[in-house]
Amino acid sequence: MVIDACCWVPASIRTPSKEAIMRYCSTRGGTCGWDFRQVLFSGYAPDGGMFMPESLPGLSADTLRSWASLSYSELVLEVCALFIPDDLIPRRDLADLLSQALSQFSVPDAVRSVQLRDGLCVLELFHGQTMAFKDLAMTCVARLLDYFLRREHRRATIVVGTSGDTGGSAICSARGLDGVDVLVVFPLGRITTVQERHMTTSLEDNVHVFAADGSSDDIDVPLRRLFADQDLVQNHGLMSLNSVNWARILVQLAHFLYAYLHLSDLQKVKGQELPPIEVVVPTGGAGNIAAGCIVNLMGVPLRLVAMVNDNDIVHRVVQSGDYSMASSVKRTLAPAIDIQDPYNMERVLWLLSDKNGALVKDLMEEFQSSHRLQLPEKLHKKLSAFISSGSVTDEEIIDTMQRCWQENHYLLCPHSAVAAWYHYHAPALGPGESRCYIATASPAKFQEAVQKAGLTLDLPKELRALEEMKTRYEKLEKGTDWEARLKERIQAIRCVRQKGELFYSAKK
Repeated sequence: MVIDACCWVPASIRTPSKEAIMRYCSTRGGTCGWDFRQVLFSGYAPDGGMFMPESLPGLSADTLRSWASLSYSELVLEVCALFIPDDLIPRRDLADLLSQALSQFSVPDAVRSVQLRDGLCVLELFHGQTMAFKDLAMTCVARLLDYFLRREHRRATIVVGTSGDTGGSAICSARGLDGVDVLVVFPLGRITTVQERHMTTSLEDNVHVFAADGSSDDIDVPLRRLFADQDLVQNHGLMSLNSVNWARILVQLAHFLYAYLHLSDLQKVKGQELPPIEVVVPTGGAGNIAAGCIVNLMGVPLRLVAMVNDNDIVHRVVQSGDYSMASSVKRTLAPAIDIQDPYNMERVLWLLSDKNGALVKDLMEEFQSSHRLQLPEKLHKKLSAFISSGSVTDEEIIDTMQRCWQENHYLLCPHSAVAAWYHYHAPALGPGESRCYIATASPAKFQEAVQKAGLTLDLPKELRALEEMKTRYEKLEKGTDWEARLKERIQAIRCVRQKGELFYSAKK
């Protein structure tokens, strides 16, 4: 176990004029001036960077107070409306799309906060169909995609590399969308049976699942190359639904605003002075932490704590500026955050370097070529002042799950336990201070960890049904050219799609 606490630095608020047009640029400086639709239908930027808003809207205390009584769905609408201009998606249409997306969750407001003993507050984000927080953003983004595809009479091919939960969520969200094919690659043997079956039991013609003999970081390498091939991207309508896609990050901003509005004493404080709260986040690809940083820079005083498992690159970079991969990805009880390349940290570094695309480009290219990087001292100081971090072992995950059950009869998933460990070891909160722990997945998806903790659970009938269903997937063997295999399938998807369109035209 390693932990460090830091001081929070107040965020500045930048409020654009009403005439300002929301545009997006790459974190590496080579692309700018894109609109939301262009960014939605992309993966990495053409220069290899990640898309971000060129400027962030500010949120005043008055605005936050006016949002305090909103449901989660209504809050997602307000957040998205800040970044999606009305001329691209009229507000009424946007409201309908988001309402439909968030209507299929198992709790009334899509998310739920649970108050446990001694101030342990858990924000449950896992009440979607695949029982992971990815469902919240994925269902919304899928509806946004479908909106444009239907309007433009075109199709897209979604390519997703997953460390466990993203793939199943992407497949589930894309079901029933006529204009979408989904190609998912997962690390064989490195995720739970439930996570795997959420993907491999999908037999629809527009779903293509590959099991790779390697880690999720290994999978990211050929996917980056695919998206760097702009001819392939343009000719085949290639796009990403990983948190590489800005739209995923956009929806995740609402998690942090919801936590703040429901847990802070905002209504008791007058004027523009805002009370801070601490949000503790289990961290892998760093998409949620990036979203939290953005919300902070929009004027919401969040103290962010990034908690990781034994794959501790985020912890090391916060502590010492050491942004270097370990020799291999360690397999832990929290597999969805078994990541050594937390790609969304690029967004965080861009924000904290005052949007210095040239610096970020140099840093990220060095990291990608050597897998080793020491942050410049000035940038590291900003990062360590902005985020706290901690690292948790498998033994500590088990201890946290057991203790939470003993004290509350509340079962944590191992990823949520990575966050909740902080509750039992962090300094006590002062009077009037609040802290929230993000619960990213249902414990029902991680039976091995539950059993190792000596605990039991009754599997939901939806998960029991997965065990009896047929499966379909293809293997990507170690030593073969994964990029070539995936490119062949993408090209085959286009051929099948064109034949289908010709057949449909002939019938008409």
